[in-house]
Parts: sequence; structure tokens; C-alpha cells
Amino acid sequence: MALSQFRSKRKPTGGLYKRIRKKKKRDFGSDFIPVKLGPKNKKIVEGLANIRKQRLLQIDTINVTDPKTGKTESTKILEVLEHLDNPHYTRSNFITKGCVVKTELGKVKVTSRPTQHGVVNGIIVEEKK
Repeated sequence: MALSQFRSKRKPTGGLYKRIRKKKKRDFGSDFIPVKLGPKNKKIVEGLANIRKQRLLQIDTINVTDPKTGKTESTKILEVLEHLDNPHYTRSNFITKGCVVKTELGKVKVTSRPTQHGVVNGIIVEEKK
């Protein structure tokens, strides 16, 4: 069964709404596809109006920006250090927006959405003293 972003069938009181229309393709959502740490692998998903998104399945590199110098460099991801979303994602090495990863340049916070953008970008995290 498809995930729907359409209004619920039930009212807050528990009663049923009258049906306005059938489900449309534009109302469908998508499943969560976790991006894992590994060799680069992506798939192309087609949406409405010929929109194509590149969904990452696996990646092992990240574009790191240093906020002090403004320079960007591509480097290798070594491991996932912390996740605010779910502690299980850390153990499974899932990469999502907001996670902190360990790279050759140090700790980096992911700022892009890998399942939407098809690329992983991040900024170097300064350690508090």
C-alpha cells in the first residue's frame, strides 16, 4: 500500500470525514531509504513533471567546507560518530542530515539531504574547549 500525504480519513473525534476524492499520485509519499557507508551507489527516482531525483544508497566521500577559509575539499568518510535522530543510525553507519561523521580532516557535520540531493556536503565542526 502506498504512503499517502493526503488528509486522514478520521476526524479528531474519531468520526469519518466524507470522501472528497480518490488518492492521486501527487499525494503519495516515499519510503525512508537510509544512506549507508560504502562504495558510491545511487538510483534515479522519477516524480511528476519529469522531475528526477538522485537517491543515494551508499557513499564513502563527503564535500567538506572549512568555514574559516571558505575552501571546499572532497574527502573520505571513516565512520559515523553521532546522530540526533536515532542512536541506532550511529551503529548502523546511516548518513542523514545533521549527523556528525569522522573524516580525514576531522569531525564534520552533514548539511545536505543525501536522499534528496544525491550528494553529501558538510562543514567542519569546531570542538568546544
